[in-house]
Amino acid sequence: MTDLKGKVALVTGGSRGLGREMVLAFAAEGADVIIASRKLDACAELASEVGERFGVRALPVACNVGVWDECDALIDAAYGEFGRVDVLVNNAGMSPLYPSLTEVTEALYDKVFATNLKGTFRLTALVGERMAAGAGGSIVNISSMASLHPDPMFLPYAAAKAGMNALTEGFARAYAPTVRVNTIVCGSFRTDISKAWTPEMFELVGKQVLVGRVGEPNEIVGAALFLASDASSYCTGTHLRLDGGFR
Repeated sequence: MTDLKGKVALVTGGSRGLGREMVLAFAAEGADVIIASRKLDACAELASEVGERFGVRALPVACNVGVWDECDALIDAAYGEFGRVDVLVNNAGMSPLYPSLTEVTEALYDKVFATNLKGTFRLTALVGERMAAGAGGSIVNISSMASLHPDPMFLPYAAAKAGMNALTEGFARAYAPTVRVNTIVCGSFRTDISKAWTPEMFELVGKQVLVGRVGEPNEIVGAALFLASDASSYCTGTHLRLDGGFR
């Protein structure tokens, strides 16, 4: 039921971390893929790997999703190459560290919201409208447990992801019944964000979740394939927690 042959999937933040794992999983299920991130070289490298391993088409596109015009250009490139997008994954995100709440600059705050929320809104609107006018599709937003349990050390990020959760439900209503919009609410994964963590932070995460450890990037694949494919045909406007049993 997770077969994606003949489908086209667009993944933002797709060149590394969770995005890379989802790109590989979709391609393995037969989907052509559009790999978007700010670094074209990284996207192109993964696109080459995808084509060689799975024999599907892969389009690399440089895009800063926090910039409205670049979102528009990404969608133009996707539809120009493939004529359709069946799966959109809004995965691009960022959560920079800061010394204190009073030292969060306006530039940092705006950048966090642009990357995690503004881009999701624009891309979902552009793709969702075309999906609804055509054969439908699936949109998957990658949120965070921070949206449900905000911590002072990543408060702008938490607020932006909470906004993403709201977009999921709103867009699900806007483009029903043929377009499904869902969220994966992620716990802590061993991605680029975790590179700045101390051993104590990893230990703390292990104590906070029932499985006792940080998630590995490939552990997002099952949830992503479920929501992207017909396996979740009766699922929309929902938030799937993928957090290792946060307690």
